[in-house]
Amino acid sequence: MSPASRIKSYSDVKAEILRRIAAKVWAVGDPIPNEEDLAREFQCARTTVNRALRELAEAGIVERKRRAGTRVAEAPAQDMRFKIPLVEDEVAAIPACYRYRRLIRETLSDEAIAHTMKLAPDAPLLHICALHYGDDAPFQIEERWINLSAIPQAREESFQDISANAWLVREVPLSRLDTQLYASAASAEIAKRLAIKAQSPILVIERTTWRADQALTHAKLSYRGDHKISATSA
Repeated sequence: MSPASRIKSYSDVKAEILRRIAAKVWAVGDPIPNEEDLAREFQCARTTVNRALRELAEAGIVERKRRAGTRVAEAPAQDMRFKIPLVEDEVAAIPACYRYRRLIRETLSDEAIAHTMKLAPDAPLLHICALHYGDDAPFQIEERWINLSAIPQAREESFQDISANAWLVREVPLSRLDTQLYASAASAEIAKRLAIKAQSPILVIERTTWRADQALTHAKLSYRGDHKISATSA
């Protein structure tokens, strides 16, 4: 039976790639065929292959880099299993039509954020602020600071067409995350962006991601007060 005859979903693609890695068809450090070639071989959509590779990258099994392609990770790490949710998946689960808009992209130093990330006060940070929509209604404000010393390739990304959330999930493995959830009152600026009244209740998630002892990013995610979070543990 050919691999293509077994492929019915992204999980089948993922299983076949894992099988080949385990069988040393692709050894550690070897390049993996590109998405287009795999989609042709498996007779499936390229988006199906993309999702399979994305999840393997999140698990630390493969490494994905722009221009360099996808390779079997040198040392697939047991601790690189954190699944950072993609905002577009959250919106799709509503269900609603997803849309993204970048508001701010700037390089700066921020002493308070640097302190949270345990960096030097003048550490260079890339600050991205963006709005995620569901059916053209504001869904989430993503405000994110990226440690450019740890992720220098972020300098080359405009984040005009892809969110920092999606780009980081695709490009950057991590080994730890710290998360805080709390209720707050919307400032005038946040209220305007979320299309609610100032001082309305909002839900805030703050998340710092790490690789070993090095902080990679800090994110502040703001939602309307009626937002619900679902979590599943295996």
